[in-house]
Amino acid sequence: MIYFKRSTEFVKQLSASAFQAVFIFCATQNTLIMKIVANIFIALVAIEHLYILWIEMFAWTTVGKKTFRGFPPDLFEKTKTLAANQGLYNGFLAAGLIWSLCIEDPKWHLHVAVFFLTCVIVAGVYGGLTASRSIIYKQALPAFIALVLLHL
Repeated sequence: MIYFKRSTEFVKQLSASAFQAVFIFCATQNTLIMKIVANIFIALVAIEHLYILWIEMFAWTTVGKKTFRGFPPDLFEKTKTLAANQGLYNGFLAAGLIWSLCIEDPKWHLHVAVFFLTCVIVAGVYGGLTASRSIIYKQALPAFIALVLLHL
């Protein structure tokens, strides 16, 4: 009977340990999945800003005219240098976000990603308030989603 009692306790302990191991594994996998999804969103925001860089620096008078239809067509050539300057700033945002994806240390990855995503959010909200409300949805919202995903 003593042997059976010890065996039962052992099985209970083993079951509890197995449950804890499964729980820890699932929690770790969930965290890993969230990190992957957050990094995908960071990459998408970076790609978006590389696209904006390309339009504003290299295709302002061609693709820019098709993209920014509300802007008077005669001003594209006159504002080419101004647009290129804006494109350069978008490139810096993209570079910072890409840099954050290359950082292996989890704390530094988080800090750098939060900084550059916050910059994108601030720029998107400002652009949405001063230029076009759609900028909030096109630029600030994806960065905000990435920022939230980083903290899950």
